Amino acid sequence: MPKPKKHVLVCVQGRPPGHPRGSCQQKGCGEVHQAFLEAFQARNLWNEFAVTNTGCLGPCMAGPSVLVYPDAVMYGGVTAADVGTIIDEHLIGGTPVERLKVPAEIWG
Repeated sequence: MPKPKKHVLVCVQGRPPGHPRGSCQQKGCGEVHQAFLEAFQARNLWNEFAVTNTGCLGPCMAGPSVLVYPDAVMYGGVTAADVGTIIDEHLIGGTPVERLKVPAEIWG
């Protein structure tokens, strides 16, 4: 496997209903992760980039959370519809998607 240019981490953490922190799972992270997998497959991106599902990334209130390394860019409130934009603008284009970045006070 070649070293990826960027690695996308998608939180798929689940917690019981009513948990005070909530979870990305309750906010649709499964669909986000699946959208990344399908887009990577359809666009043959596996030789340049990697995507991995993870446990909690921290800002549960801002989920679904996606983290891109080595850029250390955290996205929040990501939907499956946002995946193409993240791929096109950030992974391929090199410019983070400002409207999806979590506020600096969450992770800055």
